[in-house]
Amino acid sequence: MPAWQQSLDKIVADATPDLVALRRRLHANPEPSGAELQTSLDLYQTLDQPGLELRLGPDGCGVLADNRIVSPGQRIAFRGDIDALLIHEANDVTYRSQREGVMHACGHDAHAAIAAHVALALHKLEACGHAPWPLRWRAILQPAEETAAGARGMIAAGALDGVSSIFALHVDPPRPTGEVGLCVGPFTASCNDVQIVVRGRGGHGARPHESRDPIAAAAQLVSSLYQFIPRTTDSFDAVVLSFGRIAGGQNANVIPEEVELDGTLRTLDAQVRSQTIEQMRQIARGIEEITATQIEVHVDGGIPSVQNDAAAVRILQEAVASVHGVTAKVIPRPSMGGEDFACYLDHVPGAMFRLGIAAGDGRIRPLHTPTFDVNEAALPLGVRILARAVILACESTAAGA
Repeated sequence: MPAWQQSLDKIVADATPDLVALRRRLHANPEPSGAELQTSLDLYQTLDQPGLELRLGPDGCGVLADNRIVSPGQRIAFRGDIDALLIHEANDVTYRSQREGVMHACGHDAHAAIAAHVALALHKLEACGHAPWPLRWRAILQPAEETAAGARGMIAAGALDGVSSIFALHVDPPRPTGEVGLCVGPFTASCNDVQIVVRGRGGHGARPHESRDPIAAAAQLVSSLYQFIPRTTDSFDAVVLSFGRIAGGQNANVIPEEVELDGTLRTLDAQVRSQTIEQMRQIARGIEEITATQIEVHVDGGIPSVQNDAAAVRILQEAVASVHGVTAKVIPRPSMGGEDFACYLDHVPGAMFRLGIAAGDGRIRPLHTPTFDVNEAALPLGVRILARAVILACESTAAGA
């Protein structure tokens, strides 16, 4: 093992108690998307070291941290997201959420703690003179990933200015600790919010023939979409359409004027996404005709699919191979979850990897559930892998300069 890797591993090992403490502090004090003010302040203070240049993100949410460099050149960025979800925690642990109805149920506390300690480890490696070549890096601690607004906001604030590539990780509950998932190409799905309004004519529940019932039309619409979208999509093309909210009416015996539906559309291919949206609108037009209602279908711009760059994945493979006790497995198919890390990849190449966090006790603690938790033994592994990837990518940048 090269001397710089030995030095890096010692730095990470020595800082592991602080790494775990930071993750637990963030977990106990979660803040939802767009409100990460105290989280950002905590991370800012954690990274407030001589030789690091820090600035807060838009509206005080998020942190950008750069190392000071004397020679010109582009930086290698790495991202950790920091927002929590509106979920009430069910875990009985000392670091459980202290905020009613808010919880780090997607591992962003781990992502943020790992990214912050990657920055600290790289800074210490440079300070002790053990960096193998000039390092140019930027840590992006990003708010509002869950609402898919944070990446674009940080990019607008200059997060990618002077950056040549970017890396990130996401914890993976079913994957064993000590295992990493890698793939080239599609890593996650594109994600679009779907809003539908069905307008009819209200009336008395006892005389539905005098109304144009939007609830009946909405029920028929959801049933038809769920039935026909899979039947009009090539079975080799992944498409997921789900509705999570239907709202209409206030009284049991009154047919309302309108019904609202909110859902999500997930695809892996831009052309398939466009075709699916048009099929949804065709089905809606058919339901309009048979129910005499008016149906408006709106699909937002959404976030694209994370597309891992082949060269960036090769760097991650090399980084993983150099960490004792960690193995890499190929991810056989992409997740249909969304990830606004994709927005960075619209501008610069990069890659995300999956970090196994299963504790080996036979229990799976899924993302976005009240019982989600992280095996903290995975935290220093994430730091070692991500820090190595940044250093190896800086070698390529230095060679190109």
